[in-house]
Amino acid sequence: MCRCSAVIKTLIFLIFYLHLSSAVTHTLQYVYTGVTGINFPEFTAVGQVDGQQFDYYDCNIKRDIPKTEWIQKNVGDDYWSRETQNRHRAQEVFKVRVGTAMQRFNQTKRVHTVQWMLGCELDDDSTTRGYSQDGYDGEDFISFDLETLTWIAPTPQALITKNKWDHNSGWKNQLKNYLENTCIDWIKKYVSYGRETLERKVRPEVLVFQKHSPSPEVVCHATGFFPKAVMITWQKDGEDVHEDVELRETLHNQDGSFQIRSILKVPAEELQKHTYTCVVQHISLEKDLVLPVNERRIPKGGGSIAIITAVVAALCVLNSIVFVGIVVWKQKVRKEADVKKGLFISDK
Repeated sequence: MCRCSAVIKTLIFLIFYLHLSSAVTHTLQYVYTGVTGINFPEFTAVGQVDGQQFDYYDCNIKRDIPKTEWIQKNVGDDYWSRETQNRHRAQEVFKVRVGTAMQRFNQTKRVHTVQWMLGCELDDDSTTRGYSQDGYDGEDFISFDLETLTWIAPTPQALITKNKWDHNSGWKNQLKNYLENTCIDWIKKYVSYGRETLERKVRPEVLVFQKHSPSPEVVCHATGFFPKAVMITWQKDGEDVHEDVELRETLHNQDGSFQIRSILKVPAEELQKHTYTCVVQHISLEKDLVLPVNERRIPKGGGSIAIITAVVAALCVLNSIVFVGIVVWKQKVRKEADVKKGLFISDK
């Protein structure tokens, strides 16, 4: 059993490494959020290409605005007018959705959120994927199965919505067309607009350090890299380590790059007896970065740790502002406007 497990892990590693070294995947994602009960915009909408935010809307500013130079240079006023109208329609729908969800869960006033995550992916071999997921209070509520054109309800409160949407063939066909065609067309346009930015390759800055509380652990922190795909592994005396490893979520940096950390729980006496290394793989690197765990990379007095902690805290605040402080769960211009208009419907 152990040998089979090791073989499987090695195969997974090789597959991921080959994909990381050669494949290119572009993504387009929209996140719509309705919120009630806090002093924050009741509705926000964010668009991202390859993880980079390119537009933003909320119910206070009442218009869709550019967030990157490349989108601002390549589209005109008519684009922003259409997107603003789409956001207005979505805003009205989300007011109803928040109230409907609260009724389903038999809840009264408090902080509640409804979120819709919609997007598609395009590989360099022309393989495409699409998804539509709705969440309530940070938990899955309902999602669309593009293969079967049916809705998946993981909670009993979503069954009413599932039954209604399963019988709405027009809605399902519109969503299918958007995810398989319109969304992919816009990925190609956006990538052509921002190719210099979106297809750049920036190597990661990596720091390895030790923490002693609440339990001994070693942290490998990579930041400033682009694109998003990266792999961090640990080795002990040259052999891969898979146990007691925690890989955290990839976070955005303000400059459009990414950061991630991997944590290895290991007793201090083990660090003294053996050689532990952090191995980082990224498409920007000609060869793997291999960083040993040694005293030179273990900050004393908390200096470097404090800097990293401050950066992570700032990013958490930034992400909270953009995504309303909740979990984003685990992910033909006129024609597009018409399709999107059909997407914003309510089950009530």
